[in-house]
Amino acid sequence: MNNKLFVGGLPYAVTDEELSEFFSQVGTVSSAHVMMDKMTGRSRGFGFVEMSTDEEAQKAIQEYDGSEVDGRKIVVNIARPREERPRRDFGGAPRRDFRASGGGHRRDDRGGRDF
Repeated sequence: MNNKLFVGGLPYAVTDEELSEFFSQVGTVSSAHVMMDKMTGRSRGFGFVEMSTDEEAQKAIQEYDGSEVDGRKIVVNIARPREERPRRDFGGAPRRDFRASGGGHRRDDRGGRDF
C-alpha cells in the first residue's frame, strides 16, 4: 500500500497548514499540500497528504473519507500516479503560413504600385 493520499472536495479556503493539522489527528503527517490554480492563485479544491506509515494512511481513509469539512463532503483515498495526457492542440484548425503563399500584397488603384 502507499502512504500518499488524495483529498478531494476541500473547501477553497483550506491551507496547507490546516490540512496537515486536520490529518495529524489520526497520525504523523510527512507532508500536506493543497493544489493551487496557476492563473488565479486560488485553491483547486483538492490536495495531497503523505502520512508517515501505510497503517496511518489506511486509518485516515477510514476516518475521513465521506466526512464533512466546513459543510463540504471530502473524499480521501490512495493517490494514484499522474497519468500522461496527450498535448492539447488549441484551435483545432491547421496552421497556415502566409509568408509562403505570396499573399499580403495588393495593388493601389492609383498607379498600380505595390505597397
